[in-house]
Amino acid sequence: MTKLPSSVIPSCTWSRPIGLGWDKPYTVRYTSNIDDGPWHGMPLGGFGAGCIGRSSRGDFNLWHIDGGEHIFQNIPACQFSVFESFGSSSQAYALCTQPPEDGSLTSWQWYPASGSGQKNLTSSSQFLTGTYHALYPRSWFVYEGVFQANLTCEQFSPIWAGNYQETSYPVAVFVWTAHNPTDAPIALSIMLTWENMVGWFTNALKSPEVRLRDDGSPVYEYQPRLGESKGNFNLIVENTEFIGFELGRVGVTEPVQEGEGQWCIATRKNPKVELFYHTRWNPIGTGDDLWQSFAQDGSLPNYVDDTPSCEGEQVGVALALRFTLQPGETLEIPFALAWDFPVTEFASQITYYRRYTDFFGRSGKNAWAIASSALAQYQTWQQQIQSWQQPILDRQDLPDWFKMALFNELYDLTSGGTLWSAATKRDSVGQFAVLECLDYRWYESLDVRLYGSFALLMLFPELEKAVIRAFARAIPKSDDTPRVIGYYYTISAESPMAVRKAAGATPHDLGAPNEHVWEKTNYTSYQDCNLWKDLGCDFVLQVYRDFLLTGADDVEFLAECWNAIVQTLDYLKTFDKDEDGIPENSGAPDQTFDDWRLLGVSAYCGGLWLAALEAAIAICNVLLNNHQNSKVLLGDLGVPSLSPSDTLRERSRAGLAVQKSIYETWLAQSRPIYQEKLWNGQYYRLDSQSGSDVVMADQLCGQFYARLLGLPDIVPVECALSALKTIYDACFLKFYNGKFGAANGVRPDGSPENPNATHPLEIWTGINFGLAAFLIQMGMKDEAFRMADAVVQQVYDNGLQFRTPEAITAVGTFRASTYLRAMAIWAIYLVMSDESSSPTPRVPTRIG
Repeated sequence: MTKLPSSVIPSCTWSRPIGLGWDKPYTVRYTSNIDDGPWHGMPLGGFGAGCIGRSSRGDFNLWHIDGGEHIFQNIPACQFSVFESFGSSSQAYALCTQPPEDGSLTSWQWYPASGSGQKNLTSSSQFLTGTYHALYPRSWFVYEGVFQANLTCEQFSPIWAGNYQETSYPVAVFVWTAHNPTDAPIALSIMLTWENMVGWFTNALKSPEVRLRDDGSPVYEYQPRLGESKGNFNLIVENTEFIGFELGRVGVTEPVQEGEGQWCIATRKNPKVELFYHTRWNPIGTGDDLWQSFAQDGSLPNYVDDTPSCEGEQVGVALALRFTLQPGETLEIPFALAWDFPVTEFASQITYYRRYTDFFGRSGKNAWAIASSALAQYQTWQQQIQSWQQPILDRQDLPDWFKMALFNELYDLTSGGTLWSAATKRDSVGQFAVLECLDYRWYESLDVRLYGSFALLMLFPELEKAVIRAFARAIPKSDDTPRVIGYYYTISAESPMAVRKAAGATPHDLGAPNEHVWEKTNYTSYQDCNLWKDLGCDFVLQVYRDFLLTGADDVEFLAECWNAIVQTLDYLKTFDKDEDGIPENSGAPDQTFDDWRLLGVSAYCGGLWLAALEAAIAICNVLLNNHQNSKVLLGDLGVPSLSPSDTLRERSRAGLAVQKSIYETWLAQSRPIYQEKLWNGQYYRLDSQSGSDVVMADQLCGQFYARLLGLPDIVPVECALSALKTIYDACFLKFYNGKFGAANGVRPDGSPENPNATHPLEIWTGINFGLAAFLIQMGMKDEAFRMADAVVQQVYDNGLQFRTPEAITAVGTFRASTYLRAMAIWAIYLVMSDESSSPTPRVPTRIG
């Protein structure tokens, strides 16, 4: 096996032999959930631009071009192929190990899979046809054992920390490196084929009906227009440096509609390279119109035809680069793939332009400009990515498996149905949102992002603040639309009716792709989220976290969120029915573990309440110290004027002082109640009224946040340590000997309280990463990494890569793929980076 220099492919990638399948990949727990199977690779494309994915067998099979929608399907005509002539022999392969299942392209020869004909891959290189590597946002195909030449294809999009321009681009770069290790010349030709799919990626149903799925979640039908190519045409374009094809459609006028725009494939001209092309071949035929000439000598017929396709017809383009390598010679060949679909439409006529249009315009005719920019700048982009990642990769205190997962879990920022809108006067970097997951298709679920937003905060803090501002704007609003609650449907009980959004309640999410994201919130109706006891606290903690860890100087951000903080804490306090200072859980699942009934004061929600009060007091202090700032004007907050001459600024300061006093009173009352009602001498009880002896893994999330933000401990340190040791022993070590990670909640001996329970017996990836960060924070680093390693192994060894689920089980099933919470692995990196520094960490300008 030929080893490439470590400077080219880092040692800590996720890797897989090309085309090698899985014996027993995880399968979905509930049939109504999405299970695409294990063939997922690293996604390509900028944030909010739409993305594509290419698996380790070489097929392009993930198509998230329409914002928030999911298509997983191999489009066989979208492919790289290689011709090689060495001595008197020649060969040509399309570089996917899986022939089309639709009967198309039967004349093409498909690349052999690693382990072909063998039950298991052996260490012998004769069964290895290459290796796929991934370290987001870069991935590599290293082809071995088939061609005489050494061939590597690196693929990436221009994504790096702190970059708010190129990170939005709808483009993928494929950098081929060909080397001749022999003592004779080798002739090679690399071909990229692409189908014209303009018009495919939009919902044919403009007002799809919303129904309850069998798991109680709301869902709507999505019907993309796959294969509807009437009017599509392809044009050859070139200048002195580049050549390529624009793939468009007739009849597109401005303003463009969703699904309208262009694709483009392009390459750089090189005097050492011969160029061949075909502008109109049949991608659903036998493929012989390309393969006959390509397989013979690596050429194409240079056929030009820009005739639009007819009804029922589909068209593709092909671009081949032929060259000869002398012994020892190496050549680099770049290709760019760009797409320009500038509009995202939610409900009918509710449209947003994508962020990249701030730099390339809104006409939908700029794919060539985007591709040309990539070909001109790709080497600089590579250097930017390496400069961002290298300080982390060089750290000796971080194991390779952790570095691998740390970067690869960022895939969700690209393929999580991501939205990133164009900038406006109000939102200077646009608005941003990532789905909770593909099965629960609503955006930025606040209880989930309490854990999963650390990556966005640390790498793209302005996008993180944009999300929080959207929640702050939503809190005062109300929507009285009555709804059925899906949870009761799953337990065959009559559902109470609930309003969609109560004024003052913190919304669960920022809406769904079929309505109006950012404006119409609380899409989920599985539970009545107006009754949840964690969301308001989650909001307050994330506001203060985002202020503190980005320099503690954006006082205007705190001011923008302040009125929402006051309203939502007041709203949440109304659930303190016994007036002991802590809002009680009602006995219905009313928090992030939304199948898990808590009753009375709970360790989870009560701890978040205490931490949120501490954070609110800290915010009061910041605003009081900056009340003279001309940009910080909060209103009088309902405080009556003491004198007719009082200014609004004076009333604002008085209001802050009043609120601070209120929160201090609530906190002083709540803290001893929490300890008195929940501490059992070893750990904190699940809640105060159910009588359960379950050890909840995430019982002290509030304590973790308090310490993270430099706030006073909400519980005695010795109690926190005792609880953590109990959690580690019961939920991790005694739960299948630590093989899978920590279960959400078991009895002290590791046994289930209810063997038929759902959430308590699941291993939640993001909760495990958050718990690991807490363990490190409390000096239990070895335990933290052992637990996190177990989860990473389960995900990346069992076909869950690049679709990390919320939950896995001990019987090899998963639930809710492509889940936001798993990016909590960046919380581990944050606390690791702060081990030897000040009590309150700060997100550096460049993470590393």
